[in-house]
Amino acid sequence: MFINWKDISWIFNYHAITRFAQDSYSSLYQPSQSLVASSYPVSTVVDNKKSLYPYSEKENSLEIPRIGIVAPVVISQSTVIETIVKELDAGAVYYPGSVLPVEEGQIIILGHSAPPGWPKIKHDWIFSDINNLQPGDEIILYFEHRKYIYEVVQKSILESGQEISLNGFSPTDNVLTLVSCWPPGKLYKRDAVQAKLE
Repeated sequence: MFINWKDISWIFNYHAITRFAQDSYSSLYQPSQSLVASSYPVSTVVDNKKSLYPYSEKENSLEIPRIGIVAPVVISQSTVIETIVKELDAGAVYYPGSVLPVEEGQIIILGHSAPPGWPKIKHDWIFSDINNLQPGDEIILYFEHRKYIYEVVQKSILESGQEISLNGFSPTDNVLTLVSCWPPGKLYKRDAVQAKLE
């Protein structure tokens, strides 16, 4: 999956959000399927794969032990600016069109970052330190009451508009990609961390 980050760069810039929030915004791409658990058509194969992962009472959330992050995950149904901005205030955003944790392909999770000293209000700081993650670090995704553990494989700083690819991964991998702005709170570049489902 490729996404043109130039088109969604406004998400990661506090100064630009207000300016763009009033503009109309077309979809980045047409989501292939809804990610709401109650309406997602789950095949028998996906059901069988899900059963391999332990049950958890935790709601949809993300834990990154190395950097001390525990945050809710909002399952977005929209690529409209106003909606995503509100959802980012509530936690990390599971981007529409992303695959399920047991499927082949890529999950994109967006999160705000903020400069040092930024007050921890709402969830506008949760991805400030993702660049400190190293290969082998764990990212835990709780999704539909299942616990999925991902291992960081690679990270990159991308130029504005540069695409994220799955180079270095197998076509059968389930890849979790965390994306925020770089440096934290600025719109200059993108910080991307990619992890593989264990």
